[in-house]
Amino acid sequence: MSAIHELGLVETANAIADGSITSEAATRTALDRLERLGPDYNAVMALDREGALAAARAVDVARAKGEDIGLIGGVPLAHKDLLYRAGRVCTGGSIIRRDFVPDTTASVLERLDGAGALDLGTLHLAEFAMSPTGFNAHYGHGRSPWNRDYGSGGSSSGSGAAVAARLVSGALGSDTGGSIRHPSAMCGVTGLKPTHGLVPLYGAMPLAPSLDTIGPLTRSAVDAARMLSVIAGPDVRDAATLSAPERDYEQGLTGDLRGVTIAVPQGYYRTTADAEILKLMDESLAVLREAGVRVVETTVPDMGTINALMQVVMTAEAAALHRKWLAERPEDYGAQVRARIIPGYALAATRYVEALMMRAEVARDWLKCAMDGADMVHVPTLAAPVPSIAETTEGSPEDIAIAIGRVTHCTRGISYLGLPSLSVPCGFTKNGLPAAFQLVGRPYGEPVLLRAGDAYQRRTDFHTRLPPGCGED
Repeated sequence: MSAIHELGLVETANAIADGSITSEAATRTALDRLERLGPDYNAVMALDREGALAAARAVDVARAKGEDIGLIGGVPLAHKDLLYRAGRVCTGGSIIRRDFVPDTTASVLERLDGAGALDLGTLHLAEFAMSPTGFNAHYGHGRSPWNRDYGSGGSSSGSGAAVAARLVSGALGSDTGGSIRHPSAMCGVTGLKPTHGLVPLYGAMPLAPSLDTIGPLTRSAVDAARMLSVIAGPDVRDAATLSAPERDYEQGLTGDLRGVTIAVPQGYYRTTADAEILKLMDESLAVLREAGVRVVETTVPDMGTINALMQVVMTAEAAALHRKWLAERPEDYGAQVRARIIPGYALAATRYVEALMMRAEVARDWLKCAMDGADMVHVPTLAAPVPSIAETTEGSPEDIAIAIGRVTHCTRGISYLGLPSLSVPCGFTKNGLPAAFQLVGRPYGEPVLLRAGDAYQRRTDFHTRLPPGCGED
């Protein structure tokens, strides 16, 4: 059997269930690696070693008694530090909340608890979840396990780095404009932004509630499917989820994609992409064809309008949420974050309401145009190679804005549309950093996205590759 840290989430769950390893051994390995390697990538906010080990021992005792330990029984996980757990500090990546202790627990953490997963602690993120590269003026930049001069992606920076470096086999992140997909692509892991309203947001620090989603960052599509099966579904505390389906998302992961059609939109997603990104995109499509996919070319509507509508919604909602703190404690915001929120106060209420009212019609038009009867859309996650930290923090504000804009180019519009998107690692660029494609589906179309991602990963090994220095136990 592989070393414990090399096991994926489903592999770890199966090994604990059949007695090949103990939860205590898996948890001790994860904690040791989080403590030893986590600081190298600025991945960790806080750990609960003694609490986690006690919980692991309890799982091992329950299993020895023949009790059901759950779908993710005894698997050690850690999550982005914006998910509330009653009695535990939740910073949201800010100094304003560095001592905030919630009295509620996020629905997604409750569901993972119910499935037997262990929560080792909290992971780094961008301040108030507002940087696509992982920048945090207060707690430092998230750094890539592949090269520490590069960011790990944001805002779920610690989640991406921790999974890529094999510190944990899975982590939850949040995505408002790409914050699961950016770190997944930049760190070389699998990240799923669910349909808005599939996974409850109760107990998560909001950024823009009508855009926010919570989803898994894992090593593989099958691991993401296992986590999604646990966290998805209706929650009476989140009205947006009341029509959400409950499914076993591992069903249908057969590796066979015959009968599936993938659309490849021309124009916006490809004309601005670097040549080496386009080469990797085409290579990934060739693999998907081998699995049985039919590929068709389509186009997209005006993405400039869609991106502008997304920006209106996010900026207005963030400004409303931060109004009191920005008035009373403006100096406690990093300059980048403060600059992104303040324009929201100049927006007319009618513009915000219009952007919300137009959303359903714009999404229908995008699906009709980009998908054109296909099962999903295939586009880059990042249209350019991963930028260095220097490229996104140094130089003129205009140059920094251009570098950051290239990171969000392919992701932010999808968030406005509320559609599910799976980011899948598909190779490496000349700078030695990972690249990824994203599969975008119809509302609640996660099953076919996961099926395609799994089929691709059965035929490639990019998702299994270890960053340098991360293989030692």
